[in-house]
Formats: sequence, C-alpha cells, structure tokens
Amino acid sequence: MTLLKKSDIQAITISEQRGFKRNRDLAIYGLLLPGMLLVFIFNYIPLFGIIISFKEFSPFQGIMGSPWVGLKNFKFFLLDNNFWRVMKNTLIINIMQIIIGFPVPVLFALLLNELWSVKLKKILQTISYLPYFISWVVAASIVSSILSPSTGIINMIIKNTFGMEAIHFLAKKEYFRTIIVLSSMWKNFGMNAVYYIAAISSIDNELYAAAKIDGAGKLRQIWHVTLPGIKSIAIVLLVLQVGSIVSIGFEQIFLLYNALVYEVGDVISTYTYRLGIEQTRYSLTTAIGVTQSIVNFILVYFTNRLSRTFAGWSLW
Repeated sequence: MTLLKKSDIQAITISEQRGFKRNRDLAIYGLLLPGMLLVFIFNYIPLFGIIISFKEFSPFQGIMGSPWVGLKNFKFFLLDNNFWRVMKNTLIINIMQIIIGFPVPVLFALLLNELWSVKLKKILQTISYLPYFISWVVAASIVSSILSPSTGIINMIIKNTFGMEAIHFLAKKEYFRTIIVLSSMWKNFGMNAVYYIAAISSIDNELYAAAKIDGAGKLRQIWHVTLPGIKSIAIVLLVLQVGSIVSIGFEQIFLLYNALVYEVGDVISTYTYRLGIEQTRYSLTTAIGVTQSIVNFILVYFTNRLSRTFAGWSLW
C-alpha cells in the first residue's frame, strides 16, 4: 500500500474543490440560461428593426425591401414644430415629477420609520403601495371620477362649500400637468417608499445609539444617520428617473388627456402613437424612438458621473 504525501493530499483536495466549484458554476449558469435567452430574443433581436428609421418602410416591401432614405426621418421630426411642442411637454412633466414626486417617498419612509406601532406601520405601508398594483385603466377611471364636474367629490366641495361653479379639471390646460404629476405620485410613491424602508431597516442600530450618546435628537439622527444610510438607493432611483426624462408613460396620458389639452398634455409617446398607429408612419416613429434612447443613455451616463463626483457613489 502506497502512502500519500501531505503535498499530494493537498493537491487532491484542491482539485476536488475546483471540480466542485466548476460544477456549482455550471448549475448557476444553467439557471441563468432561460432568462438570458428571453432577454436576447425579446430585447436584442428586435434591435435589428432600428434600420427602419433609415428607410421609407412599407409593410408590403418588408424591412430589407424598403428603400433607404438616410437621415430624412431624423431631419423631419427635428425640424417639426409639433415634435418640439411634445418634447417640451414631456420635459416639463418629467421635471415636475422629479421635483415634486422624488422627495415624497423619502419623507414617507422617514415618517413610517418613526412610528412606534408596528401594526399601524404595516397598515399604512400596505395602503400606500396598493395603488401601484392597479392598472392605469382603473387608476385613470378613479381620477376621472374624483375630478368629474357633475359627481366628483372635489367639485361637490367647490359647489356646496364655496358656492362656486364646477370646474372641468381635465379640460383645463392650467390644471392638466398638475393632475398628471399628482396622480402619478399617488400611484407610485408607496412602492418607491418600500425601497427606502428596506434601506432604513438595514442601518445598524448601534449608529443610532452612538448618536443618542452624543446628544443628537431625532432630527439630527435622521440627518446624520438615516439619510446617509439611504443615500445609495436614492442615487440609483434618481439616476434612473433622470435617465428617462424624455420618456413618459403612455397609458396615463392617453387615458386622461383630450383634444382641449393637447397643447400642454401631448407628449412624445402619444405623438408617436398617432403617427405610427393612426398615420402608419413607422419609419418616423422608429427614428423618434432611437433618438429618445440615445438621449436617455446620455442622461444616465452624465447623471451617474455627477453622482460619483458630488455624492461619492454611482451605479458604475
């Protein structure tokens, strides 16, 4: 019987560990494979359709058979007054959502964190993020019902309490953008607050204890402990929101707007819908989509650089 040296035993052990690690990695890659295939099929293969933006696309001729027109479609919408009108509306609404809507979930999460009653905290948290799970079809119906000039609760208060005439909120240009921003905030702030609540729960309690020993009150603890603890998730959400500043949800605008508020409510998504579906100008709408993607990428990149410079943390 041959006795193995200590070095041989160590070599065999290392080899077995490497084999185990290799098998484990293969199992993990196997689990990732279906998801990667779905992403490749539905996110990368359709990128081939970008060439439509450089053609005068005809469904009868197909993508390859349609004639090339170069940058004609890009020049058309960049020189089109309607495009710059909807671009301005998109930017204004998105900037309003960032200024008004971004701090709300942070404040809500901070207030929830200060509640002593765990049961009340769970009830409020559940109520706050329930609207996130309803579709915009239902949410738009609720908003329309509340703002209805005949049966809406707001107009009932206006008429019965102040003796004023009913206001057609959704038909008034001066109210429409505010309605869009507030309804979007109502639907999404609860879910966004969940991210901050999770970040707050991961903060070490010893930091709060140390702050108390140093004489810090509640506001000081929030400023010096809680806010730095949620800084990373706040930067991630802000970068993603700024990165989509030239994009906006189609369903919300489409379900709430009308011809009377086109001047202030028509955005890029509804504009491309009318061009693509109603006027069948597929090449033009694809060119608009490509431009949106490029601008969004540039915004994400520079916002990420700014967050790294001023906050010391970034996505990459």
